[in-house]
Amino acid sequence: MTEWITNTMNSLGYLGIGLLMFLENLFPPIPSELIMPLAGYTATFPNTQIQVIPAIIVGVLGTILGAIPWYYAGLLLGQNRLQLLASRYGKWIGISGDDIDKSVNWFHKHGSKAVLFGRLVPGIRTLISIPAGISKMPLIPFFLYSTFGTLGWVSLLTYAGYFLGRNYKLVEDYIDVITKVVGAILFIAIASFIGYRLWKRSQPR
Repeated sequence: MTEWITNTMNSLGYLGIGLLMFLENLFPPIPSELIMPLAGYTATFPNTQIQVIPAIIVGVLGTILGAIPWYYAGLLLGQNRLQLLASRYGKWIGISGDDIDKSVNWFHKHGSKAVLFGRLVPGIRTLISIPAGISKMPLIPFFLYSTFGTLGWVSLLTYAGYFLGRNYKLVEDYIDVITKVVGAILFIAIASFIGYRLWKRSQPR
């Protein structure tokens, strides 16, 4: 897998990064935890044509384009039919009926903002488009939440690969820790914002 990702990126440059991230969203077994850190690592080479910011941009674009088919699959097929198809044929693309059920529960628990937070959670980030489609989430909020969440995830992976250098593969090993840290930061930020809003409302005018 790593060799194929490396060859694709070396052969196609930015187009390869975007294509790999597009495919990563269609076929979850292709790991973004290898694609974007490798792009970041490649950007450290003196004579490379790959730079960090453009790599992040095409990585985000590829991800968003890859999210669209799953959104419309949820919208057009519905949860029951998708779970049935995943149970029968999902082994070919690494998706099970339980995966879909998990993503739907996540969406119901967190609402439409699950699309934003879900993009930062491995195992959820690819499939969160399905319950968004099932719930007929409007396209503009879907694209906005997806873009902001994806930007955070892709930037994190790319810069991790950039700073780790030739040890970029360690990103995949420690991604759970990184995700928990990001999740904790998001939780603190959201809790602080809500607390501030509630405090402001309680103040006499």
